[in-house]
Amino acid sequence: MKIVLRADLDNVGKKGDILEVADGYARNFLLPKGHAIVATRGVVAQAGSMRRSRDVRDARERSGAEEIARRLVPAVIRLTSRAGGEGKLFGSVTSADVVAAVQAQTGIELDRRKVHLDDPIRTLGTHEVPVKLHREVEFRVTVEVTKQ
Repeated sequence: MKIVLRADLDNVGKKGDILEVADGYARNFLLPKGHAIVATRGVVAQAGSMRRSRDVRDARERSGAEEIARRLVPAVIRLTSRAGGEGKLFGSVTSADVVAAVQAQTGIELDRRKVHLDDPIRTLGTHEVPVKLHREVEFRVTVEVTKQ
């Protein structure tokens, strides 16, 4: 069945894409949930405008993300935390702590879900924290954790 996506779906496509999917997938999942509509001539014409608006929005988001990356890459974000004698922290530094420090020190607001810490930081020192603001804009922020 030929459909037009009304929303971005992981592993399927983006809003405005015209796809050929299995009939059951379309009838039982995509159409009832409102994620897609059946592709008719009129809908296909609308899909073009949806794609154009998506591309404009995506370019605007990417340029904003690149500007933030350009400002954060050279910056060193400093955090203080209580620590023991061997450099181990009492507690840990999480992505929310990193986001709060970035906001306080640079004035840039980040979403904590964009900061990808595999594990919380539990030691003193300098750490590289990956940040992914856009699917094409990924960079590392230097975080320096010092003893309080």
